[in-house]
Amino acid sequence: MDWPFDPDGEKGSEGRRKYGHAILAKKIDEEEDFPLSADEYVDQYGDHPVRIDYETVVSVEEIFEHVDQAEFEDFPDFHGTVGEALRGADYWPYRLEHA
Repeated sequence: MDWPFDPDGEKGSEGRRKYGHAILAKKIDEEEDFPLSADEYVDQYGDHPVRIDYETVVSVEEIFEHVDQAEFEDFPDFHGTVGEALRGADYWPYRLEHA
């Protein structure tokens, strides 16, 4: 895919230093952006790259195909909902071991 900017540049994953949630969260101003519409977020950032792991990059739009919520009340709501979507889509590189 042709990205609007380098996924590993300063506008992307900062030279592979930031992944997944961190990249999505950087696009939000916690004080100004809530409540936040999922559609507006995707309209603005849908074609932006998100590095999932050292070899996988997907678009914001691809991640939000797995988000079932239309609006986020606040940052914790956004963070939790998007985290569930990342795990559900197998875009979460870490697995928890349940006893």
